[in-house]
Amino acid sequence: GSLGLDLETAVAMTLIDNCPQKIPTVTVGPLIIDGTAVGALLIGRSSSGVKGLIILPGLIDADYTGQIVIVAHTPFPPTHIPARTRSKVAQLIPLPHLAAAIPATSERTRGSAGFGSTGAAAMLTLAMGQRPSVTVTFQHGLERRLLMALLDTQA
Repeated sequence: GSLGLDLETAVAMTLIDNCPQKIPTVTVGPLIIDGTAVGALLIGRSSSGVKGLIILPGLIDADYTGQIVIVAHTPFPPTHIPARTRSKVAQLIPLPHLAAAIPATSERTRGSAGFGSTGAAAMLTLAMGQRPSVTVTFQHGLERRLLMALLDTQA
C-alpha cells in the first residue's frame, strides 16, 4: 500500500500572496497505529507541486493532540485549495519513536500546543580526548609508516 496517509483540508482557501499560510485539516492527533501513538512527517503530495503549491515539511509528535495543520505557500498566486476530499495536498508518513529509550528532558507533554518546542534543548558533546581520528598507513616498497590523523569535519 501507500507509504503516506493523505490529509484532507478542513476549509477551502485561496492563497492570494506568496507568504506561508496555515491550512487546517480534518485530522486531529494523536495518530494511532496498532493501538500505539506514533509521530509523523508531514510532506506534500507529488501532485501539489504540479499545482503550484509548496508544502513546508513538518514533524508531528506522537503526543500532539490538536488539529493537524498544513503550512503551504505558492509562487503563483492566487491559488485555490478546495475543501475535503477534493483537496488532499499533503500526507503524513508515520514514524517510529526511535528515541523512546532516551530519558525525557522535561515531563511536559505536547498536547495541542503546535509550532514550537515543549522540551529543553538537547546538547550533544564530544569529549576532547576522543576527537574523530583515523590511522593511516603509508607504504613504499617494503617500508611502512603509521600515522594517526585528526579528521576535519569542517564544523
